[in-house]
Amino acid sequence: MSDSIFDDESILFLILINAQKQYSIWPNILPIPDGWLADNGPMSRKKCMDWLEANWTDLRPIQSQQEQAV
Repeated sequence: MSDSIFDDESILFLILINAQKQYSIWPNILPIPDGWLADNGPMSRKKCMDWLEANWTDLRPIQSQQEQAV
């Protein structure tokens, strides 16, 4: 069993996004780190993970995606 707050199923999480259009889940009880914005939530950890799986299909930073498209 993990002692990490990121594995705690009893708290709510946010989905954060950064300037490179990368996502992260973040405990709702912690301050949002610099460079990140809340994009979705708060919701359960499972719902966040399900949302990420359904919506974040390209894990590369946006700059890499754009370079690949050229």
